[in-house]
Amino acid sequence: MHKHYNGLKTALLFGGIWALLLALGAVIGNGRYIWLFALIGVATTAYGYWNSDKIAIKAMKAYPVTPEQQPAMYRIVEELSARAGQPMPRLYVSPTAAPNAFATGRNPQNAAVCCTEGILHLLDERELRGVLGHELMHVYNRDILTGSVAAALAGIITSVAQMMLFFGGGGGENRPNPFAMIAMALLAPLAASLIQLAITRTREYDADEDGAALTGDPLALASALRKIHLGAQAAPLAPEPQLVNASHMMIANPFRAGDVKRLFATHPPMEDRVARLEAMAGGPR
Repeated sequence: MHKHYNGLKTALLFGGIWALLLALGAVIGNGRYIWLFALIGVATTAYGYWNSDKIAIKAMKAYPVTPEQQPAMYRIVEELSARAGQPMPRLYVSPTAAPNAFATGRNPQNAAVCCTEGILHLLDERELRGVLGHELMHVYNRDILTGSVAAALAGIITSVAQMMLFFGGGGGENRPNPFAMIAMALLAPLAASLIQLAITRTREYDADEDGAALTGDPLALASALRKIHLGAQAAPLAPEPQLVNASHMMIANPFRAGDVKRLFATHPPMEDRVARLEAMAGGPR
């Protein structure tokens, strides 16, 4: 496992999101409600923490599987968990043809790994091992918790900023500057989204690297990513709100390329990820 300074990255990025939330509180009512926004932030963080293992499972309509139902999946995860010295996560399968996989859970003791039926049919066992190694490293690096809480906080900021835009009022002695409110209402959602996306995009690279180190086979993950990318574009998920909110957990963007602009993509470019993995193995073979 490599050192990616995830604790420092998390502190800086969460600090940015919290600063935006408190800035909104300072603008509304000339700061009289800043304590309310602080409480909202605490409540949202707590909710994201305790429910991070349920969001994507529910959104993907996934069901738990036994070793008899998915022997290869169980065998691989059991081996990699033991190699990492971590507990065995719960395993799920989502009944969708779109090839994808994700891990969820606030810590290794409350983790789950899910594969879609599409990915299980698409990949061979070596490639599946690469994907599952990637997902396990998301859990071990605490990426799922971080992404879930960041997404929840970013959503709160966006909602509050939109309320400001429509109900800001026209200023006065006891009212905020309407221009400041409009600026915050327009810029806060953009800033919150970029901060949250920075969390998810950088950690995809980290999980690729650490997952390849765990399996000892970076080319297997590179091959799997190529197949998943093509398969997801051929059979994309519909960009429904629940799925959009959970998409940052998945190994590849589950939507059609045109549905999400590059700037706001939750995943780094697939060609960059593949190139990095091939470089780890000394070049493509």
